[in-house]
This record gives sequence, structure tokens and C-alpha cells, in this order.
Amino acid sequence: MTTLLLSLLLTLAQSLAPALAPAVRPLPPPLSVARWWDPPPTPYAAGHRGVDLWAPVGAELRAVGPGRVHYAGPVAGRGVLSLTLPGGLRTTYEPVRPLVTEGEAVTAGQVVAVLTEGSHCAAPCLHWGLLAGERDYRDPLSLLPRPTPRLLPTDAGPSSGPVPNPG
Repeated sequence: MTTLLLSLLLTLAQSLAPALAPAVRPLPPPLSVARWWDPPPTPYAAGHRGVDLWAPVGAELRAVGPGRVHYAGPVAGRGVLSLTLPGGLRTTYEPVRPLVTEGEAVTAGQVVAVLTEGSHCAAPCLHWGLLAGERDYRDPLSLLPRPTPRLLPTDAGPSSGPVPNPG
């Protein structure tokens, strides 16, 4: 029984590992958020099912992880690219001109699209979405690794020098 349980746990861990790996940024750093993720209270209610990232028209967009192109083409007059990632997650970019085709395998960091005009923001931006299953929208920023906090020294003023050791 213990061997079976251990085997099941190892299989589960191996299947989740690719989905838990930190993603590549879709745009070069620093990311500048125009509008944050705002999940709707119910599946069909109003909300913002992604994040909007400021970027210039023509910016190269990268695959946030390895996967396969789920869809590349127009939706309601805008170019859309949707990639299926490990673990069944699907990430979407718009408005874009896809550089890959449906069914094509992509690697993490690969340039997969170019940002185009047609954004719903006041200035050009990328709408980046993340979906698990059919209706479980998630914050795409949750894919990215969190920055490591660093403590920096404070400036004690012009006479700052070594701190005496009270010994």
C-alpha cells in the first residue's frame, strides 16, 4: 500500500511540475500594468479576466511557457493568440499579429506574436489572460516568479561611518 501511495504521489508531482514552473514574461521587464486582473463574482458577470500591460505597437510577445498553439487568428476584428501550456492552462494574448500557427509547438521565451493596434486601453497595451478548464479564469501574473525582497542599507547622513561595537 505504501509503495502504491508513494508511486501515485511521485506521478502527481511529475505531472504538476511543468505547470508549476515559473513562466517567462510575455514582454521584456519591467512589466507596466495598465489594468489589473479583476475576477467577476460569477462566471458570466462583468469583470476583467486578464491583465493589461502597457507596450508599444510592434512589441514582440513571448510564449510564457512551453506548449502548443490552441488558436491564432481574428476574434471580433482583433488578432488573438491562445497557447495551451502544461497542466491544461491556456494563456491568451490580444490584440496581436500571430507569428505561429494553430497546432504548432512553442518553447518558453519564443517570440510568438507582435502587438498591434486595436487595444481597449487609452494607449497600446497587451491584454494577457489565463484560463484553467473552460471557465476558470486566473490572474496571469500568478505564473511569473515573485521578486526576491532585498534589504538595503539606510543612509544615515553625511557623517555616517562605521557603527561602533558596544562590545
